[in-house]
Amino acid sequence: MIKKDRYALPVLMMFLLFFVLAFATNLNGPFGKILKEQFEFNNMQSQLGTMIFFLSYLFMGIPSSGLIRIRGYKKSAIIALIIASIATLGIYLVGVIALQDPVRFKDLAIYLYLACNFILGAAMCILNNVVNPMLNVLGTKKGANQRLNFGGALNSLGGTLAPAIGGMVIGAAAANEISISAANPLLFIALGIFISVGVGLFFVNIPEPNIVSNKKDINEKYSALSFVHLRYGIIALFFYVGMEVTIPNIAFLYMTDPISKTGLAIDSNIAGVLVGTYWLLMLFGRLIGGMLGKIFSSRQMLVTVSSIASLLLVLAIFIPETVLVKAPTLTSSLRIEFFQVPLSIMLLVLIGLFTSVMWPCIFNLAVDGLGKYTNQGSGLFMTMAVGGGVIPLLHGQIADMIGFQNSYFVPFVAAVIILFFGLKGSKNVNTNIPV
Repeated sequence: MIKKDRYALPVLMMFLLFFVLAFATNLNGPFGKILKEQFEFNNMQSQLGTMIFFLSYLFMGIPSSGLIRIRGYKKSAIIALIIASIATLGIYLVGVIALQDPVRFKDLAIYLYLACNFILGAAMCILNNVVNPMLNVLGTKKGANQRLNFGGALNSLGGTLAPAIGGMVIGAAAANEISISAANPLLFIALGIFISVGVGLFFVNIPEPNIVSNKKDINEKYSALSFVHLRYGIIALFFYVGMEVTIPNIAFLYMTDPISKTGLAIDSNIAGVLVGTYWLLMLFGRLIGGMLGKIFSSRQMLVTVSSIASLLLVLAIFIPETVLVKAPTLTSSLRIEFFQVPLSIMLLVLIGLFTSVMWPCIFNLAVDGLGKYTNQGSGLFMTMAVGGGVIPLLHGQIADMIGFQNSYFVPFVAAVIILFFGLKGSKNVNTNIPV
């Protein structure tokens, strides 16, 4: 008789991979500020690292599935962690090169940084294709949703720590010069996480689920894209990932630049903690969403949270920057202190509570009724994470043109598109297709 506790260690390793995913992804927040300062980038250019990171999902979504079919889930995850470690060391070397001759090696450092970030994004794409199906099968079907929610909670924890630590690193470097090399402590922490999780994964026995080929029958009349609601769902996911990433990324830049109408420039450490709070609220939102998921349908939840997010974005755009509130933040000396920040920024931070449950709601609605086409539809979703790179880049350009506060109409449009999907686009109008 097989004991249920045989899954305890494998599930724990998948949880740790969830943490790794968010930590690595959210390094782009503080690094946006670093690129802006070291290379004298504007707001749009500061998001190039984020753009390149998520662009890799577009190229690696399908190849990563092929790697898993050939090597299996465990080996693919270890390969991804090795690649992530190499990419992190590459970013460290970029910092060394940039210090040798900042003027002469500027272009080389920029291109190498972007190349390393693309490689890091590719590694995270592979991990994404590993953790979700593995948590779905490691244990009982009844407990799959609970495992995914706990994994999502650790994902949010990783997302909380990366900008918070990054803010402390930038704050400490501000007295001298903000540069990639000044972020070495952050890179070493990331490298330590990748190596330790990879070593742990190597020694843990991971039961491999059966891998089903996604090849389409040559005589098959339909495909996943034959479903209109799936096509709308893919668009909604593109804008969701973009909105989730761009709100905190641009907020970090917003806070650390002198705020136009108040002259208030928020310390990088405080800004990092506030951005980390956005991801922390996502953690709480996912835990709450897991409990409410038994009461409310995915459509009800998506319509509710996208409506509230839209409202908060409108308020954040139109409330004057001179309206200040006191926000609790954790200082570098690990003390909780209250600092004055614009109310509009606090509203942006609060949106994290409502973006938290959008991904599973969009996914569930988009693949509902697909039957045998579900796997094919799921594979298309991973490529649409590229929205996490495109939207922040666009948002940064708009911020350069009309200012930070007004630029938040970009994620507002994304929230409205998600709301449309929840209200209308998610309805299956292709029930005649045999599944």
